[in-house]
Amino acid sequence: MILPGKTIGILGGGQLGRMFAIAARRMGYRVHAFDPIHYGPTGQIADHEVNAPYDDIAAAQEFARHVDVVTFEFENVPAETLAAIEKIKPVHPSPRVLDTCRNRLREKKFLGSIGVPVAPYCKIDSIEDLKHAVQEIGTPGILKSAEYGYDGKGQMKIDDTTDLAKAWESVGHAPSVLERFVPFDKEVSVIAARTASGEIACFDVAENVHKNGILDVTTVPASIAAATRGEAIAIATRIAQTLEVVGLIAVEMFVVEGRIIVNELAPRPHNSGHFSFDACLTSQFEQQLRAVCELPLGDPTLFQPVAMANLLGDLWANGEPNWAAALTDPRVKLHLYGKTEPKRGRKMGHLTAVAASVEEAVQAVTTARDAIASPP
Repeated sequence: MILPGKTIGILGGGQLGRMFAIAARRMGYRVHAFDPIHYGPTGQIADHEVNAPYDDIAAAQEFARHVDVVTFEFENVPAETLAAIEKIKPVHPSPRVLDTCRNRLREKKFLGSIGVPVAPYCKIDSIEDLKHAVQEIGTPGILKSAEYGYDGKGQMKIDDTTDLAKAWESVGHAPSVLERFVPFDKEVSVIAARTASGEIACFDVAENVHKNGILDVTTVPASIAAATRGEAIAIATRIAQTLEVVGLIAVEMFVVEGRIIVNELAPRPHNSGHFSFDACLTSQFEQQLRAVCELPLGDPTLFQPVAMANLLGDLWANGEPNWAAALTDPRVKLHLYGKTEPKRGRKMGHLTAVAASVEEAVQAVTTARDAIASPP
């Protein structure tokens, strides 16, 4: 058990690490961040920041010597770096969990091995594999790089008119998977927390709407049948148990005619869980802290229906956003990530609102977001 006053090391310096650091410092922990970028979103909150490339094993080992446990907010840390850190201090979730979840082929093989439904897929290592897979799976499909893909990056939709050579080039000729496109009714997610002793707690099912491959709005509770909700939570629980996750795992899913098909796994806090900071007794970030420190898990109960809307760099196109207009509604809460350079499609912050219904909460955050672009 790692108690308040100890030091938590976090690999990655983005907004997930920032919100984790806020939760940890509030509970009396020190936080050290490892990030190639100086004074990133996490480094602004952490007690200490180490700036080095993720493949700098010597720097990572020195970082590990000054903390009590290591966790992460970013999957793409080299396996060699994690192995070197683990020889010095515990890493949660384990490198084995990370290795499974950050590679789409290994991830799908794992899910299939425990009877969790996934979309039909084929392994792609060459243009010939892609041509054969299109014949086997049919179209439409989604070509996805096996690693390093997020927010729609490293993905391309395949249909009858697609130039397969260009599609293969779009993923950099890297190992990939071709998935059959799933005509889903809804996209949902469940975030599960698990401790080393096997205690598990799940947040309520979130319903997610994406635009251009990036999460746009999340609402909780999801508008799905009770049986579907139970199935989604049961699947997330089974995945966390089987992988022996210590920390968090987010399970992204499709709802197809009331059935659940799992899309992807993320062994860390998740964009669709940001609502928990304002709408739950325990946030996903505090839950991650509790799990990696082997403390009892908190109660993830949702207080009220809630909506979360992402704020992308596009909102800065005409200058500094009109924050006062966005906060006219007292139910709306603003979270900014401390990123200094707004870019198109870059997550700069989010808004949340709680209300008597999901519909009211969505209206509040979308109206506030629209107001951001209005002149001061």
